[in-house]
Amino acid sequence: MIEHFDLSMVNWARAQFALTALYHWIFVPLTLGITWIIAFYHSIYVRTGSEEWKRLTRFWMKLFGINFAIGVATGIILEFEFGTNWSNYSWMVGDIFGAPLAIEGLIAFFLEATFFAVMFFGWNRVSKKFHLFSTWMVAVGSNMSAVWILVANAWMQHPVGQAFNAGTARFEMQSFFDVVFSPVAVSKFTHTTSSSMLLASFFIISISSWYLLKGRHIQMAQRSIIVASVFGLLASGFVIFTGDESGYEVARHQPMKLAAIEGLYQGGRDAGLIAFGIPNWGKKVGDKQDPFSFEFRIPGTLSLLTSRSFGTFVPGVNDLVYGNEKENIMGAAQKIEKGRQALASLATYKAAKKKGNAADANDALAAFNQNKMFLGYGFLPKPEATVPPVALSFSAFHIMVILGSLFPLVCLAFLYFSIKDVLLDKKWLLGLGTVMFFLSLIAHEAGWIVAEVGRQPWTIQGLLPVTVARSNLTAGTVQTTFFMFFALFTILLIAEIRIMLKQINIGPEEN
Repeated sequence: MIEHFDLSMVNWARAQFALTALYHWIFVPLTLGITWIIAFYHSIYVRTGSEEWKRLTRFWMKLFGINFAIGVATGIILEFEFGTNWSNYSWMVGDIFGAPLAIEGLIAFFLEATFFAVMFFGWNRVSKKFHLFSTWMVAVGSNMSAVWILVANAWMQHPVGQAFNAGTARFEMQSFFDVVFSPVAVSKFTHTTSSSMLLASFFIISISSWYLLKGRHIQMAQRSIIVASVFGLLASGFVIFTGDESGYEVARHQPMKLAAIEGLYQGGRDAGLIAFGIPNWGKKVGDKQDPFSFEFRIPGTLSLLTSRSFGTFVPGVNDLVYGNEKENIMGAAQKIEKGRQALASLATYKAAKKKGNAADANDALAAFNQNKMFLGYGFLPKPEATVPPVALSFSAFHIMVILGSLFPLVCLAFLYFSIKDVLLDKKWLLGLGTVMFFLSLIAHEAGWIVAEVGRQPWTIQGLLPVTVARSNLTAGTVQTTFFMFFALFTILLIAEIRIMLKQINIGPEEN
């Protein structure tokens, strides 16, 4: 039985969470990546004793501190939204989802905050080595926070180490090890942190390029660029590797997301990878419209990238929605039917337990266990509801990939001309460098859209749709808080930009 609900409330709750996450994601990658580069700068200063490296370190540290303060505010609101707009989800999966979030707050964030104070205020108050140690611990703590947040998110994408308790109608943890070391969690963490390192490198390159174009702080800017370009080049190579691994995990555990981000409606063997395409935004699953108004496809490569071998069948949207008997793919209609049988068996089991009828309860539980893997599908109204927004997923993914292909070339150019000591003469490259941070930020936001929009309609992949995970609120309530948060986040973002620009204009402190 499908429960009636206010779809507009669900959509506003989705929009509010997306708004918060998009704003939060402006700040987080820079925090994750720049801490390592600052620690490296700090290490050079301690090793050489050079006041120039000290000035350089303190300057980038100040910009990091501004970003960190604003990012914390959006992160706290993001976690609270699980309880306000998605209370059913929080209740049903609190045993699993709450554990990594609690560890993040008690250990990682505590570690980061403790050494944060020493890093900023320890100059000339603690020994150089302990001060350096504190800087490295801030980097470790920041990325440890990311570990637990991404573990929680990865579990939503690929729910392992859990079991559904029919008596309480809750998901309960069975193996903490499986949750933490899920291949999806590992690939998500490595891809996120390496791409954050790349973004931080471009943050430094962009500001330093502006200084060089203006003829200001030349020595500081040149030193900053050469280190940042090395970090960026290494990080970009790792991003490509981890991105490939992430795609492989998506193909294994979220085939509908893969079909969406590739705009693949009709699957096949030796499926081609679309290098560039213009999607048809009016295309609906099951209609006769072409998925693209223009496309350039590389034959056979999608099968290779997703299965590590040629000739493997890659299912498309139509295969996953309507089924493909030849390839032994169950359609969404059959999964929905099994899901509804699971819900009916669950209702029978709870009624029999309430009446104390053990025999009927055992029979109902056995029937439920046969179909429990399709439980979430029982709440979906029709097979087509399993399809995420294809055009948006495709566009976000390819924006991310196209920009990601540009990044290592830019880092290599900056490194090469820096070594040749002719960077000041390359005005075109410095001009490009000033906008690279913004291009990297666009790629990061596009990556988040791929990860979260691509798994719709699920809160927990295959087990819990967003329509069930919601809170019992009115659409007007969520709509009001949406605009409140929009105003608050915009004010915070404007404040950060103004403070950043003011500090950048001032530049590093002079001797």
